Amino acid sequence: MKHYLKVYREFLNTCFSQAMSFRINFIFLIGMELIFYSTNLFTVDFIFDYVDTIGPWNRDQFLFFTAFMLTVDHMHMTFNSENFWWFSDDLKRGNLDFTLLKPISSIFTVFFRRMRPGTLPNIFTTWGLMIYFGSKLDFAWWAWAALPLLILTSYAFIISLEIIISISMFWLTEGHGVNFLRMQLQRFSQWPDFVFMYFTRKALTFFFPILLVGTAPVQLMFDASNWKYFILMLFYFGLSLITIKALWSLGLKQYESASS
Repeated sequence: MKHYLKVYREFLNTCFSQAMSFRINFIFLIGMELIFYSTNLFTVDFIFDYVDTIGPWNRDQFLFFTAFMLTVDHMHMTFNSENFWWFSDDLKRGNLDFTLLKPISSIFTVFFRRMRPGTLPNIFTTWGLMIYFGSKLDFAWWAWAALPLLILTSYAFIISLEIIISISMFWLTEGHGVNFLRMQLQRFSQWPDFVFMYFTRKALTFFFPILLVGTAPVQLMFDASNWKYFILMLFYFGLSLITIKALWSLGLKQYESASS
């Protein structure tokens, strides 16, 4: 673990050096993120101008859920999103060869090599929004204490699901199509499970459990008796790690270097 942390520190240093060479783009990314957050929150607030509740949740509960998912999305956009697009290009150009030759996990290098420093300052915005909307709810002390861990768990879970989807690029000729599919599935996680019809909800909870990313931890914070969904998410997270390892090995056997 110490070795991987040192390598990741060098990844960060390289990314920051590149980002600071284009300062206007750095500032532009911060502004675009703020517009994205505002749009999501205003959409939810606008809906509640016409209804008192959506399912079992009121305005404050839904806004907290939205802020929770914006926090997870911020971490995803900052630390991982760029890597999925680069993986597609590396497969086509044969650049994956150089990654496979390095004495470190190729999965780690492929999906954690690049980050967006320009979006990092918005961590104060997302956490501030989440704490603000959470202060309007009657959370128990343990819920606040568990919040950072719940955020990290949701973040790790959605990354694992997206890695599984991305590994299919080994067998497909067009990786960008896979990335667009990944982004569309990611959008499902930004809504609680009860807004979907029965069969859609079951499919996205048990077959491809993207709805558990936000629903499971937030429902646990609202009511400790909802712990079963969170345990289910942990089970699927463990299963996804096993699946990633197996699929990656199969994918590397399928891989034919474009540079050879």
